[in-house]
Amino acid sequence: MPTERSIEPYDAVLLVSFGGPEKPADVIPFLENVTRGRGIAAERLEEVGRHYDAFGGRSPINDQCRAFLAAVRADLADHGLAVPVYWGNRNWHPYLTETLAQMKADGVSRAAAFVTSAYASYSGCRQYRENLYDAVAGIDDPPYLDKLRHYFNHPGFINAFADATCVALAQLPQTLQSGARLVFVTHSIPSLMAESSGPTGGAYVAQHRTAADSIAQAVRDRTGVQHGHDLVYCSRSGPPQVPWLEPDVNNHLEKLAGDALKAVVVIPVGFVSDHMEVVYDLDTEAKATADRLGLVFQRAAAPGVHPGFVATVRDLVLERAAVERGEFGRRSTVGAIGPTWDRCGRHCCPNPRKDRPALCEASS
Repeated sequence: MPTERSIEPYDAVLLVSFGGPEKPADVIPFLENVTRGRGIAAERLEEVGRHYDAFGGRSPINDQCRAFLAAVRADLADHGLAVPVYWGNRNWHPYLTETLAQMKADGVSRAAAFVTSAYASYSGCRQYRENLYDAVAGIDDPPYLDKLRHYFNHPGFINAFADATCVALAQLPQTLQSGARLVFVTHSIPSLMAESSGPTGGAYVAQHRTAADSIAQAVRDRTGVQHGHDLVYCSRSGPPQVPWLEPDVNNHLEKLAGDALKAVVVIPVGFVSDHMEVVYDLDTEAKATADRLGLVFQRAAAPGVHPGFVATVRDLVLERAAVERGEFGRRSTVGAIGPTWDRCGRHCCPNPRKDRPALCEASS
């Protein structure tokens, strides 16, 4: 019989991530994978590819996924949950197609999929589900997959960021700590994509705002100081005539400096690990902007292998397993938005280019 600590009906967990190049020769093929079908000029890919040069021609994301995978496996084992944990990427090795084939060969029948993207949008949710559909399409009787719910408001995710923000604040000169502004940064996406995100639209921005509010409140609870905070964006990659979410982090730092602010803590709230968008767009470009403006700059760490974030995977697997058994219990959230849906609707976060089938979808 299932127990409170049972993950039945699941016999595996699947970590689904973005992927990244691991040597210089991988960079352009990886970027071609990421941008396929979007009409991005080769010159632009080469320009972005040069961002990797200062980091040895590789992204840190796969190493971070390996560390996270090991931490999740250890956490599950430490809590008596003997379950295999697999890892597959959308855009680089190990590809989802390879991983799903291995899962089938290993006899996996049903797995809970944890995606390293916490928010609802086409690029952050549906595109992953499209890739999962493609990955199982060539497998006879593939493992059945359930994508775990969005976790932007899970206490483990929020507390990981709150802890990191407090560490960053403490690294500022003491005279600047109480007046520092918290600048929450996420990946910019086209405005139309943001407007259509979620089942009724607007979910991407709303979810980020409630996450930022919850982290700021947790920081206040820890430090006794109420810091002003903003939500801004980075990593825009579209043509200039197409509106994307703004303000850009660098433009926002210009405004803060003009308002005579002295110090900022930048929090990569849209990212689960310190991968390329963080170490280049924030630690390199935004830091250079802050230095030029005379702003004292500290960047908070992404959740990475923070124990609270690692435990979030276990909590979500146990939660969803209970739901699938018909046992509806506690769902951990903080902030103004409650727990999100388990299965995405047919028209949730629509593909902006063409309609494509996607896995883990509600039947009606």
